[in-house]
Amino acid sequence: MAVTTSEGGGTSSILSAETASGRHEFKVEGYSSYKGLASGEAIYSDKFRVGGHCWSIAYFPGGFLKQSCNWICSGLHRYRAAGDDGKIKADFTLSLLDKDRQPLALHTAGRVQCIFPNKAYSWSFDRFIKRDDFDSLYQKGDCFCIRCDVTVVSETREEPMVPPPDLHQHLGDLLFSGIGGDIMFDVGSETFVAHKYVLAARSPVFKAAFFGGPMKENAATRVRIHDIEPRVFEAMLHFIYTESVPDIDSPKDKMVMAQHLLVAADRYALERLKSVCEHDLRMRVNKNTAVTTLVLAEQHGCPLLKEACLKILKSSDSYKEALVGYDVEDDLEHLTICCPSLLKDLHGAGLCDLLKKHRIESAK
Repeated sequence: MAVTTSEGGGTSSILSAETASGRHEFKVEGYSSYKGLASGEAIYSDKFRVGGHCWSIAYFPGGFLKQSCNWICSGLHRYRAAGDDGKIKADFTLSLLDKDRQPLALHTAGRVQCIFPNKAYSWSFDRFIKRDDFDSLYQKGDCFCIRCDVTVVSETREEPMVPPPDLHQHLGDLLFSGIGGDIMFDVGSETFVAHKYVLAARSPVFKAAFFGGPMKENAATRVRIHDIEPRVFEAMLHFIYTESVPDIDSPKDKMVMAQHLLVAADRYALERLKSVCEHDLRMRVNKNTAVTTLVLAEQHGCPLLKEACLKILKSSDSYKEALVGYDVEDDLEHLTICCPSLLKDLHGAGLCDLLKKHRIESAK
């Protein structure tokens, strides 16, 4: 199969080759009675079908041409039929068979990539076997058998493939260039340029801020963002424009970024980004991050992430490792103060007693 493509967002198409194979045996009895046929006169086998086309084995007792009348000629004939839509390509092999119906190696001939035009047409071997050799082989029984193996190769060209969507690439370029930007965000010591309509289309929070009524941000061209790191806000903008999160090499940094992005996604009602972050954290949470991630999951409504954290903490071995270096001030009281809704879940998982035990052991 050949695949052709065009760079730069162009079209592409696929050219595939499909094959169909078949075999037919042509037995000629009383062949001596055909010796009087002139050059170019043929005897044809019954028709057989291969690859959706109709074929016959052709046998020329007097040769195909006068200058080769001392040779037996044989070939493959294609019949033109209604519905045939052009030339076809085929490989074929003709073999004389011995008395056990096995091919005679010295009298086997083949052709490859033969083009049969859009009409009745034959491909032949003018000098398939010398007449004298042929007579010595088959005179006794006055019959012979020719076998033809055919493989039809049909090429099918599919319609040009539509290139994949690239809106995210163009929007990413727009964000990177800042062209047409109508809003600036001051985050920490950095400033980011964006487009109100893009932000409003992606976030109901931005939509309400810029187009939702008599809010001061409606006409604002510059907004100060608090309680979010510049790199996190930049990553959030990247997702808004491109539906993807920037690559981060360090696994630890990926975990931290996912935590911060989840908070930002919840803040700006970016539900898909929130789901992406929740899934990523579920895959990365471990004994060392289960406690802090549990609080994060509870505060921002991530039930699947919360379930994953509790599952890790239910193991007594896990809880000890999870609480290594955890200050007494940050134990049960801290968790229940900052996130009181967790108290029921902690009791249900049997973790309250473990946390109290840890607090006592830490105080010794």
